[in-house]
Amino acid sequence: MFFGYRTFKTAVGAGLAIFIAQWLELEFFTAAGIITVLCIRATKKGSLEKAWKLLLASVTGLLFAMVIFELFGYHPLSLTVLLLLFIPTLLKIKAIDGIVTSIVILLHIYTIGTVTWELFLNELSLILIGITVGLVMNLYMPSIDHQIYDDQIELEYQFQRILQEYSRYLRDHLDDWDGKEITKASALIEEGKAKAMRTIDNHFLRHDDYFYNYFAMREKQFIILERILPFISGVTPTGESKKLASFLDRLSAAVNPGNTAQQFMNELDDLNAQFRSHELPKTHDEFVTRAGLFYIIHELEQYLEIKQNFLPDDQRTKMIKSKKKAYRRK
Repeated sequence: MFFGYRTFKTAVGAGLAIFIAQWLELEFFTAAGIITVLCIRATKKGSLEKAWKLLLASVTGLLFAMVIFELFGYHPLSLTVLLLLFIPTLLKIKAIDGIVTSIVILLHIYTIGTVTWELFLNELSLILIGITVGLVMNLYMPSIDHQIYDDQIELEYQFQRILQEYSRYLRDHLDDWDGKEITKASALIEEGKAKAMRTIDNHFLRHDDYFYNYFAMREKQFIILERILPFISGVTPTGESKKLASFLDRLSAAVNPGNTAQQFMNELDDLNAQFRSHELPKTHDEFVTRAGLFYIIHELEQYLEIKQNFLPDDQRTKMIKSKKKAYRRK
């Protein structure tokens, strides 16, 4: 299939709205299809908000047209005056998103050249048909949870790779890493947050913000991973840096949605205490390396605290682990 579900809903909804309006023998029946197209959005909440703005703007436009045209006549100057008053009003009542539909309604009245009760009911019926069909078509929203799970798994893999590369540099001073995992992680975080927000906006009766909170948590951790990169690259390999490298290897292997932060915070405290018990640096390079290692430890503490404050969902954690096993089997 070369078109998506939203295209299908838009096409079917527009045709259905025009059919109903034509069957009811309404004037300007094609306008119902236009209103339906404008109502169909990417989320249920978005569709409902759009429908309300269309309704508010259209009814307001009807009232303006009834007053302005009847007072000043049906000619371009009257239309100009109407729009000069009408557009600021839409901005004031926060219904400017409905301006396209409302102008279509205004032009219907302008074309007829008179305001009657029958015309008012005709335009109101077009509005209600278009909005109702649009809302009905938007009742079905396919779940994108599987896409978010995939993004979550991929993001955790990128975090693992970043930590592994940091470890590799601290241990062996290898500088052949191109850093592509950082770019990928940044993109996955943005995509994950956007998809999570869509999931939230598709539920009226429950506010499931687990996914959004997860990606927001990873975003905070990612900022720290970016922040310590210059300090990682400034460290000269020593016995202490190799110990920190081993810690990063273990931390990398444990990247998952569950909460294992406390275990690593304890390890980091022990590592910090060991470094402090060592003799003071004797050269400038040793001093820079030791200071860099202490800064990295401090930032890693913040990294782990962010994870510790995140409330995991046990059911979803199990789901991610099972998906990871399936990915490994592939």
